[in-house]
Amino acid sequence: MSVPVANHRWSFTRQWCCSFLCVLLSLSAGCGYQFRVEGPGPTIGGTTSDASSVPPPRVVIRTLRNATFEPNLETRFTNYLRHEFASGSGAQVVPEGEAADLVVSGDILSVTLPTLSFSQTTTLESRAEVVVAVKVEETRTKRLVWSHLAKGASEFFVTTDLQFNRVLQNRALEQAGRYIAEDLASRFLMQLESGRLTKPVANAPTESKQKP
Repeated sequence: MSVPVANHRWSFTRQWCCSFLCVLLSLSAGCGYQFRVEGPGPTIGGTTSDASSVPPPRVVIRTLRNATFEPNLETRFTNYLRHEFASGSGAQVVPEGEAADLVVSGDILSVTLPTLSFSQTTTLESRAEVVVAVKVEETRTKRLVWSHLAKGASEFFVTTDLQFNRVLQNRALEQAGRYIAEDLASRFLMQLESGRLTKPVANAPTESKQKP
């Protein structure tokens, strides 16, 4: 009675080993397959296949003119504009003197510091508000293709230390300048994608306001 049982176990073990080897062979054969995706893939907004072949416009950003009494704003705000346009406007920013398709210029029109909160004796919180007007022209024809009036604002607390208050005010002005640069770069990108930069502009500058 013991022999048949042993044979039965051996037969079962042999069948299990054969099944296991078949599974291994099928897995090893399947490992040779690779999946690849050809082409650029889907894009948001239904971009056509030839859109990527159009080179970005080359843009020169001139130093802003400072019409306020705040010193050195033109240098800092121009640097903010160049950085944001280089990273988020869809254009290629080139130095002045190089060949360019468009020229961006503008003015820092005003800086105001309204009071937000105060006590009976002193100001507790203020806000730095900046207004900047920019225009975009074709380099060759000097034709105006876009203009915009942007406002940026940033709040800051006021302390009893006058020197520290100036530091806080400068930081608020810088933050307002960054808001303006981000807003202008994103709006330029929308104009570029809509094709409006190829049409002349006869109306007054549009206006936007940015707050933290």
